Amino acid sequence: GLKIFATPTNRYDGYGDGPVNALDTTSPGGRPTLQGNGTFLRINGLDAQNCQECHSVGSFATAPFRFEVGGVGGSNNNAIFQPRNIDVDDSDGAGEASFDGRYINPPFLFGSGGVELLAKEMTKELNAAARMAKINAGTVIPLVTKGVDFGTISYDAFSGLYDVTNVEGVDVDLVVRPFGRKGEFETVRQFDVGALNFHFGMQPEEDVGTDVDADNDGVVNEILVGELSALHIFNTNLERPTQDPLSPDAANGQVLFNSIGCTDCHIPFLDTKTPVLTYSFPEVPSKPALNVFYAVDLNQSPAGFDLAPGGGIRVPLFSDLKRHDMGPGLAEDFGHHLDSEFVTARLWGIADTAPYLHDGRALTLTDAVLMHGGEAQAQRDAFEALPAQGRIEVLSFLRSLRTPVDAAADLLP
Repeated sequence: GLKIFATPTNRYDGYGDGPVNALDTTSPGGRPTLQGNGTFLRINGLDAQNCQECHSVGSFATAPFRFEVGGVGGSNNNAIFQPRNIDVDDSDGAGEASFDGRYINPPFLFGSGGVELLAKEMTKELNAAARMAKINAGTVIPLVTKGVDFGTISYDAFSGLYDVTNVEGVDVDLVVRPFGRKGEFETVRQFDVGALNFHFGMQPEEDVGTDVDADNDGVVNEILVGELSALHIFNTNLERPTQDPLSPDAANGQVLFNSIGCTDCHIPFLDTKTPVLTYSFPEVPSKPALNVFYAVDLNQSPAGFDLAPGGGIRVPLFSDLKRHDMGPGLAEDFGHHLDSEFVTARLWGIADTAPYLHDGRALTLTDAVLMHGGEAQAQRDAFEALPAQGRIEVLSFLRSLRTPVDAAADLLP
């Protein structure tokens, strides 16, 4: 998995797209390249040769930054996703350099196995609630899992349809998708399928078919099923973020963080029922227990999660894995119904991972908090209203949330 993650790909591996597809020049497979160089595009993918190029910073809190396998990327690593029009010099006089794509700052991969395990258990519980609604037709069933409220669901026996009007923060199929800022991918494997296509033009066999040259670049089976499985297992077994001992200021800040309502969405920890993460192929999003071929105990090294009282693991992610509307100030201009909605950012490791927010627009933690809006407007206002010492204490608490040191060290040469 580490080799797949860190080895540069080239044209003999299948790197890049084939001839330009005049009918679709933005989706992977037939994108044009800059000045016809046949290799790189940079805007809308074809922007790196391996995962490590953009996931390599363990901490920006030191100078120079600390290298870490599976870390974040700086603003220079931001992905510019599927723009069709970019107004760099503000020709239209809007007062901004506008474009109609997405601008995405690379997150770290630490602890992602715990996040995936949580999501799978939450999906199972939400789907069990839907089955209960069907058995008790006409009854409104709450969609609550691990203390997170996703609204309600009911079933109409006459029409044979679910009423999903009041489902919130998750797709109506009730699959919790914690990966991707919009909540697009239920597992790291699914995220990797898209990332390999987008960033490198490397098409997984399981996505396009065996012996199929979908991008007409002369190479088939560019990423084998087993290779993607190894990458998935590697990514989800990286060490989890940690927390420093709390100073007096940080301890006070933790109390304030809770009292002003930040933990309504940034839940400090969620517990799983089991420490075992299973891997499936093919994956069935609504039934994560199907087609299991491998399993790991995330309490063990290298992931190293602490055990929870119920026998599972404690995942101190500071998130509810639910989508929230963050208001027009953070909305993206992609013409998507989720433009202003984002899965609650996981705050573990935040001391080391500036810049902040989905596109790295916030250069400091204070900036990030003050840019909250929508469903988080009240918490934002409460933070701003704190006396200076109170804000310092909240920031001191956040700066106790650290990334792991020497991730994947046992695998490195």
